[in-house]
Amino acid sequence: MGLFKSLLRLMGLGNKEVKVLTVGLDNSGKSTILAQLKPKKATTEQIVPTVGFKVESFSKQNLAFTVFDMSGAGRYRNLWEKYYADAQAVVFVIDCSDKLRMCVVREEMQALLEHPEMAGKPILFFANKMDISGVMTPVEVGEILQLDAVKDRPWTITASNGRTGEGLSDGVAWLAEHLSRK
Repeated sequence: MGLFKSLLRLMGLGNKEVKVLTVGLDNSGKSTILAQLKPKKATTEQIVPTVGFKVESFSKQNLAFTVFDMSGAGRYRNLWEKYYADAQAVVFVIDCSDKLRMCVVREEMQALLEHPEMAGKPILFFANKMDISGVMTPVEVGEILQLDAVKDRPWTITASNGRTGEGLSDGVAWLAEHLSRK
């Protein structure tokens, strides 16, 4: 089957393959979002914290996504940069109910933006956990993270709910549009 897919791609008939890095602090909802994006037969009921990283694959909008789901625990965040060179885009998931750690989110985001291997790559920010009352809005998150200062790459922030899938298709559509251009 792999040979057949390769032949289709060479003829321009198959899905274009893209590699995406999914990052964010621990418990932000990265794995839950990816479970929603995968075909329903491939999903599992129980989502457990990612240790190190996981690789997930799915197809959306004529793109074959290979997604590196990186752990957001402090001791594993240094692994993120090992995957920057191969990634064509980044999905940065933010827990909008965790106001106390927004300064850590900003620091990790800045480190990612300043890394030379990330120059110009599109970033989709999921403002996640919109189902929780009293969460910050995407506009508030954008202000805290100073996203308006990011001028050297395409980016967007999308409200999401990883549990229900709300907002995910809009974000993936934006990402697919930017990845299809390349």
